[in-house]
Amino acid sequence: MRLLLAAALLWPAPVLASEAWESVRDQLYPGRVLQDGGAVIALDVPYRTPDDARTQMAARIRAPEGLRLGEVTVVLDENPMPVSAVFTLDAPQERFFFDVTMRVNGPTPVHVVAETTDGQLFVTEGYVKTSGQGACAAPPGTDPKLALASLGRMELSVDGGTGDTLAALRARVRRLDIDLSHPSLSGMQKDQITLLFIPMRYVETLDVELDGAAYATVTGSISLSEDPRVSLSVPLRTQSVAVTMTDTDGTVTRAGKDLPGF
Repeated sequence: MRLLLAAALLWPAPVLASEAWESVRDQLYPGRVLQDGGAVIALDVPYRTPDDARTQMAARIRAPEGLRLGEVTVVLDENPMPVSAVFTLDAPQERFFFDVTMRVNGPTPVHVVAETTDGQLFVTEGYVKTSGQGACAAPPGTDPKLALASLGRMELSVDGGTGDTLAALRARVRRLDIDLSHPSLSGMQKDQITLLFIPMRYVETLDVELDGAAYATVTGSISLSEDPRVSLSVPLRTQSVAVTMTDTDGTVTRAGKDLPGF
């Protein structure tokens, strides 16, 4: 995920200020200042991923005092589709958490940008090393026919928090896990019999409703892993969840769940 870096942006490791990131940044946020997000975003990515095709990436974001979060963008600078996931909060939040399984094509800086509802931008960064498998072009891990038969199936689960239940309760949030059956075809993979490229097909959006009202939209990309898990925080008071998946071929599926109260 060219202009010079904005003066307000502090880079802890200059090597991470890649040309790819500069290009993505200038296309996404032309002429805008990105502030150092070290005090706003806690990014959790592996130093070296154990599985290029299914790399877990997470972040906890807390808006500065008096502000609310409106959008969070995940950029894998060197992936073929760098803007890898965007969380748009229809209901802006003071705190937000995400955890998602990604396909990482090769060693890459990772940038997470949080935008507050007043238009301020905060960025933090990490770096992921890989085994060099070229995960975006690796053959699908499941039988194509079986993958199509279950495509769009979702399982929803909600726990009391975001890994640390007591901390989550203090933050007044719960964790929603969306386990989705989808091949997440990148368009770079070949059929192992015909050796022809398999057409691109991935999760375009996940629309999340809480208690019948719009809460968040997750915009996907080919960077989502096969059969991805997308997790995000929801307010503790939530009593029902509904998720609608739309993929790039126009397939639409829906799942819902009622939650016990605290």
